[in-house]
Amino acid sequence: MSAVNITNVAVLDNPTQFINPFQFEISYECLTPLKDDLEWKLVYVGSAEDETYDQLLESVLVGPVNVGNYRFVLQADPPDPSKIREEDIIGVTVLLLTCSYLGQEFIRVGYYVNNDYDDEQLREEPPPKVLVDRVQRNILADKPRVTKFPINFHPENDENGVQLPTPDQAIGSEQLPPSDQAIGSEQLPPSDQAIDSKQPPPPPDHAIETKGTGEEPPPSSVVSSLVDSVA
Repeated sequence: MSAVNITNVAVLDNPTQFINPFQFEISYECLTPLKDDLEWKLVYVGSAEDETYDQLLESVLVGPVNVGNYRFVLQADPPDPSKIREEDIIGVTVLLLTCSYLGQEFIRVGYYVNNDYDDEQLREEPPPKVLVDRVQRNILADKPRVTKFPINFHPENDENGVQLPTPDQAIGSEQLPPSDQAIGSEQLPPSDQAIDSKQPPPPPDHAIETKGTGEEPPPSSVVSSLVDSVA
C-alpha cells in the first residue's frame, strides 16, 4: 500500500497558448508520516523518437510530510521551442507529472498534449517556419493515464527484516477523474502555509515508459503553492 496517493489533478488555464506557463493544482493524501521530501517533476516530451529532446520543466521538493490531505499549485515555464525540432512543435506529444520519494518514482501521470495553430487559415496553410506565438496548447485533461510503482517508503524497516516490494515493476495503471471534478466530499480550503521548495540534484533517466527527463529545470520556473493538512 502506497504511503502517498494523488486524489486529484486539475489542469488550470487550459487550453492556452504554447508560450504560457503550465499550471497544475495537485491534491494528495499522506497515510503515514514521511521524514524526507517528496520530489515532484513535470517533463515535456519533445520527440517520440529521441529522448534527448525531453525537457524537465520543473522539479520541486516538498516535505517533510505528515499524515493528512494536501493541495498545492505547481507552475512551470513552457518548453523552450528552440530545443524542439520544428517538425515536432505542431502535433501531439506527452506531458509527464511524476512524484518520487528517496529517489524512487512511485507514481506517474501522463497526459496527451495537442499543439496546433489558433487560426484556421494557418492550420490549412502552415507557414514554412513555425509561428510559436500562434500555436495553441491543449492538454487532454480528462484522459490522464496513472501508473503506480511499488517502492520502499520506510527503508529503516529493512533493518528489522520487514519484507518490502521491489520497485522494478509497475503495479498497475488507472484513470484519474476529469480535472474539473475533485475527489472526495468537498474542496479543501486555502491555506497560507507555503511549500518549502528547493532545487534538487540532476534527476536519473526515465522514459514515457523508459524515457529520460533530459535536462535541468530552467531557473525561471516558479512554484506557487497552497497546502492543507488535515490530521
